[in-house]
Amino acid sequence: MPTPVVLVAGLHAAARTATVEQLLAEHPGSLAVHHDLRQVTHGRVRRGIRDRTGVLDTAEVHLAHGCVTCTVREDLLPQLVALAPGATLLIVDLWDSVEPRSVAEAIDCDEARETVRLAAVLTALDAAALPDDITRGERLSEVGRPAAAGDQRYLAEVLARQLEYPTALVLHGGDADDRELSRTVLAHLAPLTPVHTVAALPPVTGTHVCAGELAERVDPATSQLPADTQTDEIVTTVWRSRRPLHPARLFEAVDELVTESVRSRGRFWLANHPGELLAWDAVAGIVSVEAAGPWLAALPEAAWDLVSPARRLAADLDWHPERGDRVQHLVFTGPDLDPGRFRALLDSCLLTQEEEQEGPDAWVRYDDPFAPILAIKENA
Repeated sequence: MPTPVVLVAGLHAAARTATVEQLLAEHPGSLAVHHDLRQVTHGRVRRGIRDRTGVLDTAEVHLAHGCVTCTVREDLLPQLVALAPGATLLIVDLWDSVEPRSVAEAIDCDEARETVRLAAVLTALDAAALPDDITRGERLSEVGRPAAAGDQRYLAEVLARQLEYPTALVLHGGDADDRELSRTVLAHLAPLTPVHTVAALPPVTGTHVCAGELAERVDPATSQLPADTQTDEIVTTVWRSRRPLHPARLFEAVDELVTESVRSRGRFWLANHPGELLAWDAVAGIVSVEAAGPWLAALPEAAWDLVSPARRLAADLDWHPERGDRVQHLVFTGPDLDPGRFRALLDSCLLTQEEEQEGPDAWVRYDDPFAPILAIKENA
């Protein structure tokens, strides 16, 4: 039977270490593997293997290219396969700024499936630091936590992905007020993900966790977005519409939308890009807009067989006689956010009735400030 593997991610090293140590203590015969990426920009990585008694082995790994992908492909996966026969549980203690999705997808692969199986993905969070860190706009390179040479990601961006992807979240540290506030924040940002403490961890040796299904929870076309919620001063508001957006008017509204909210994400469509599902992703004032593939309504029916069942189901559940699966579905979370004002601002970015009547031939001539951004994303 394949040995279960649990990933433990998180920017907060102390919370991550406490979680790993608890897993080692709870599962006799388990082993933890950690790659220290502090020198990854120089092509060097320090690998450590430990059990509940302490460090068993360390080695320096030299990589052809200094990046997380190389570390996983060239060292982590072979190590897990080699250690699996002698371990009851394998724990991957991920470096601070590593996002768990890429590692989960590398482990949940055909060539390793007979030896190891992905059983859980946890993100450990410092309850005292989480509410502030999700608002921080510094780049990882500015705070000494890059995962590769030239890593341009932002701290809050990585933290958001770490807490929205896993099968469970683990809180550590802080006082009672910190933990209460962190649970409130998580209830807005990841409402469907269970939250535990280090002293009461979830089961991590159960059935196989499919990385593809985890991805579908966060991918733009199938993501399980939060609902309208208000908890004290924290507000999450959902905006939906079937009408197309005017590219220039939406672009003008972007700054206000992202600076007055802490986290926002979702899918939308522009009048001059009727075939493209566009993904909106913003945190701590940093916004990303990119093409995420076609709307199914823009494809011939025969092509539906080429997309996943989850994608087809999402389209079926949201189908409109005229628009198909095209929809504006954006979710914003922030302190003291005014839902009415946000919705009014977004409604003002939609085409007017007169503009809609002009039709696609007129829409394609609109000035489009998003065009250079989408072209960069497509060519990246």
